[in-house]
Amino acid sequence: MSLKSLIILTIALIGLTEAFRYQSTAIKGKLLCGVNPAKNVRIKLWDEDSGPDPDDLLDSGYTDANGEFLLKGGTTELTNIDAIFKVYHDCDDGIKPGSRKVKFQIPNSYVFDAQEPKKVFDIGILNLETIFAKEERELIVSKRRRHLDLERFNSEDAESYFF
Repeated sequence: MSLKSLIILTIALIGLTEAFRYQSTAIKGKLLCGVNPAKNVRIKLWDEDSGPDPDDLLDSGYTDANGEFLLKGGTTELTNIDAIFKVYHDCDDGIKPGSRKVKFQIPNSYVFDAQEPKKVFDIGILNLETIFAKEERELIVSKRRRHLDLERFNSEDAESYFF
């Protein structure tokens, strides 16, 4: 390889490296199940990618006792990230297996080329009794979720489940 080719290759690699940029986003809100706070609801913030690039989990957690949450995170990408907020819940779900899963796309105006997002997308108050378009089911349950379900089962009158 000639010196000229090596210099061109080095410049091209530097340019490609500089094209990758860290992007961040944040979302907050409150979840209800009817008139009650939807507490301990699993929530995740994702960058959903198309093609061979795998999706990136930016942040995850659970709603607090008031049903409130704040998620924020970021990743390094060549193209703009597609920030998606996912909620996994059992509100108004009966005894069906797994959890209801709903997804919301965060507007691009809340995605920033920075380590910390400049502003937080406030999704407001969502009542999870709503039947959302394109709602899915998530059949895999996390360890924490199993623990919370067991706590709820043990704290209620177990006799009513069987008699």
